[in-house]
Amino acid sequence: MKITLKDGSLLESDAPLTVKEAAAKISEGLARAALGAKVDGVVRELNFLIEGDCALEILTFKDEDGRKIYRHTCAHVLAQAVKSIFPTCKLAIGPAIENGFYYDIDFVTPITMDDLPRIEAEMKTIIKANYKLERFTLPRAEALRLMRGFKEDYKVQLINELPEDAEISFYRQGDFTDLCAGPHLPSTGMIKAFKLTSLTGAYWRGNEKNKMLSRIYGTCFDKKSDLSDYLAALEEAKKRDHNKLGRELGIFMTDDNIGQGLPLLMPKGAKIMQIMTRFVEDEEEKRGYLLTKTPYMAKSNLYKISGHWDHYKEGMFVIGDEEKDEEVYALRPMTCPFQYTIYNNGLKSYRDLPLRYNETSTLFRNEASGEMHGLIRVRQFTLSEGHLIVTPEQLEEEFKNVVDLARYMLKCFGLDKDVSYRFSRWDPADTHKYIYEPEIWEKAEDTMRRMLDHLGINYVEAKGEAAFYGPKLDIQIKNVHGKEDTLITVQVDMFLAENFDMTYIDESGEKRRPYIIHRSSIGCYERTLALLIEKYAGAFPVWLAPTQIKVASLTDRNAQKAREIAGALKAAGLRAEEDTRNETLGYKIRSWQMEKVPYMLIIGDKETEENVVAVRRRGEGDKGKMTLSDFIAAVKADVESKRLD
Repeated sequence: MKITLKDGSLLESDAPLTVKEAAAKISEGLARAALGAKVDGVVRELNFLIEGDCALEILTFKDEDGRKIYRHTCAHVLAQAVKSIFPTCKLAIGPAIENGFYYDIDFVTPITMDDLPRIEAEMKTIIKANYKLERFTLPRAEALRLMRGFKEDYKVQLINELPEDAEISFYRQGDFTDLCAGPHLPSTGMIKAFKLTSLTGAYWRGNEKNKMLSRIYGTCFDKKSDLSDYLAALEEAKKRDHNKLGRELGIFMTDDNIGQGLPLLMPKGAKIMQIMTRFVEDEEEKRGYLLTKTPYMAKSNLYKISGHWDHYKEGMFVIGDEEKDEEVYALRPMTCPFQYTIYNNGLKSYRDLPLRYNETSTLFRNEASGEMHGLIRVRQFTLSEGHLIVTPEQLEEEFKNVVDLARYMLKCFGLDKDVSYRFSRWDPADTHKYIYEPEIWEKAEDTMRRMLDHLGINYVEAKGEAAFYGPKLDIQIKNVHGKEDTLITVQVDMFLAENFDMTYIDESGEKRRPYIIHRSSIGCYERTLALLIEKYAGAFPVWLAPTQIKVASLTDRNAQKAREIAGALKAAGLRAEEDTRNETLGYKIRSWQMEKVPYMLIIGDKETEENVVAVRRRGEGDKGKMTLSDFIAAVKADVESKRLD
């Protein structure tokens, strides 16, 4: 029997052997670190028996699939511990996820964070007992009987949803049994370090119409030192979480009377948004974009033409009842149909193209309540939206320019090193989600792939992530908790020009269909603001800071001078506030530091007499004295250059 290893070398055996035994033949160190293996590309457990020629890749904690096995087993240990302490609870699902695992559980009386230490203690007992994880299968009827006997209603539902001919597998560890496809570690004692990290609510199947379950999150590692490092990073992430820090700094708030996913930007947040919007719109104008302003809603007819009614209606806020009302309206989920209507207002020639429309759009999407989070995912948001109507010959050059603009924006905001690129394609099997024209899809995807390759973009492909009307380049970014979201999209559309009967007259006097590029310069402003809060921990670069300079008087005698200097700074186009409170200088400095304002000017008797300002810079402390004009010039230079530190 010949086993081909990952490096191409051969391992030969005269008799069948387990994955663990194969790892030991390679090296004892590898056998100790092994968690599973890929056998002919399929992830298997350590006790899987190899009986013929195959390709073998041993998995350790360094491998993603190895970590999944480890984390999934820890999720089962969590479930066993919970059932031991709360025997009346019902288990739902418990997968491995990035950086850890979770288990959704239905408790008779919901638990709190105070219960987690008790659950952890029971988990340690289970790990110390080193129970073997034994896999077994049952016919459908017996599987249902077993889970009904355990009163595991959610497991019964899962079994009923499996195909009739599906192999139904379980894992037993000690006196605990769980429905699971695996794979798992051979025993619970192999888990070296773990921690339960949080407790949240989660709807069964992610559907808000279903029951709310308790979701216990945890993480685990093969080394205690790695767990300690991760937990320290997690604490830092919690401090930077925009949903916490943004509220503490007075950037945004929410209110139950207004509704979920509808944040209120407070003066500081609104000022940052204004700075971002003006910068983006000015740059778009420099690059030949034409600004539009279109309605927030439209009749359903418009969305039927665009295809949104057929492919995106569930994500829209519909006003009216189709069965009762003569006219039904909907809040817009995107601006493209409106800008196409503007394009169609008059005959267009090839000489008019490319036409580049931009709009700072207020959009509405009916996100599920379980998906919404702070400013990252909301129901009403602001998008730096735009559509380019181009000839086929102009497509590649305009696509390149659009990507260049997006990259320029990322660099200015300091996010360029934090992103990755995804080429999102359609899934022909999902006929409900997409316009079903395979030949056009193939052409659009081939065109986009070629353009991405020409630009030298390092991307991954994602099937089933395209817009309903075309493939897209998604610029992805992770928040402080490691969750990936789309920041910017660029889409190639070969469908909607047909739907809206958009044409132009070519050089020969013939009518032709244009191509469309859907694009955003910096994406959703609310999401970008959230990411900026987290990246800079609220200490925004000077050009973005809602307040750039705090002017503090040393005593009441200097208050008027401080007000005059603050006024001069404002007159120079800088954002300044005076602090003339009857407080000590130390108190004012601490207040300035807490607010994370970039600069502080201290005005005392000496500064007034010498006609200078004492300068402090965030993170650097005392910078000495300067004339006001020199200080203004220095700050303006920071703003002009978009200095990020």
